[in-house]
Amino acid sequence: MEISFHATTICAVRKDGKAAIAGDGQVTMGQNVIMKQHAKKVRRLYRGQILAGFAGSVGDAITLFEKFEAKLEEHQGNLQRAAVELVKEWRTDQMLRKLEALMIVMDKDGMLLISGNGEIIEPDDDIIAIGSGGNFALSAARALKRHADMDAKEIAQASLKIAAEICVYTNDNIIVEEL
Repeated sequence: MEISFHATTICAVRKDGKAAIAGDGQVTMGQNVIMKQHAKKVRRLYRGQILAGFAGSVGDAITLFEKFEAKLEEHQGNLQRAAVELVKEWRTDQMLRKLEALMIVMDKDGMLLISGNGEIIEPDDDIIAIGSGGNFALSAARALKRHADMDAKEIAQASLKIAAEICVYTNDNIIVEEL
């Protein structure tokens, strides 16, 4: 099963002990109608200690946020353990298996991409991006991290702005959460 999502861009960056995740605000219906300009696709979980962002169906993402937060509570905020348990349930539960979304989750020590395909990916360079503009934001974030004097929040935000200039499913109404 290949998952391909339009209508969002999420970018997460860790640098110099700080972590930030940015998401655009556009909700696109089908291929040609912008339904909303200011959606919030990033949020804080587990007592404000975990940042999360999603690409995919809003209803599916809310369900996954709730499930992931329950796993965080169950495992005392352990990001990796909660991710593994979420993926196990996502892959085996008949109802959850139908959910189509990707999530980026991060805390002060790490970041992960979580998918319904059972993948949990930790990036090598503390940068990860998902969604239709994800590759544009990822490229921009890597360049900015290597060559600009910017912190994690500034890199995540600037990367989304660059993606919004290129991707028709991404706008520049950006929300950034930072640890």
